Amino acid sequence: MKISRLFKIFAVPLNMLHAILYPVSYARKIGVELKGHVRIYGSSYGMFSSEPYLVTLGDNVYISLGARFVCHDGSTLPFRKDIPDLELAGEIRVGNNVFIGMGALILPNVTIGNNCIVGANSVVTKSVPDGSIVAGNPARLVSDTESFLVRAQEKSLKIGHLTGNAKIQAYKKIFNKK
Repeated sequence: MKISRLFKIFAVPLNMLHAILYPVSYARKIGVELKGHVRIYGSSYGMFSSEPYLVTLGDNVYISLGARFVCHDGSTLPFRKDIPDLELAGEIRVGNNVFIGMGALILPNVTIGNNCIVGANSVVTKSVPDGSIVAGNPARLVSDTESFLVRAQEKSLKIGHLTGNAKIQAYKKIFNKK
């Protein structure tokens, strides 16, 4: 057995564990450029496909469970027998103050502006302007963050500052649960 193969046998589980326990640290380790505070919920293993060095994340970015960043287009593979150098890829840039919902897919050559929200399971194929909320497949503009914040403040449970058991107890009280 080759040494590189043996190394992979041990490295893969260790990398997976690293990505589960310290998802931001793992993202940095594999080459994702982090410009400030980033929070990744869940594991970052497999989140950044094969070109993590083409992803840049701004400050105050929150990435939900199962989001993916794909910087290449594998649809060229069947045609490489005739055009061996055929390759499509691009950078992904995420601005500041951005929330990326659960299961979102961000594709090559996309820039997500500042103060944006990407809805759960959205497929982002085009750049998102500052202050926008996009959702769907393909992702489309559904609102702006200023309007969202007005609505969110009106509906707020006023417990966003709480954490841990205090937050659990507040939820139970609000929703009359034991």
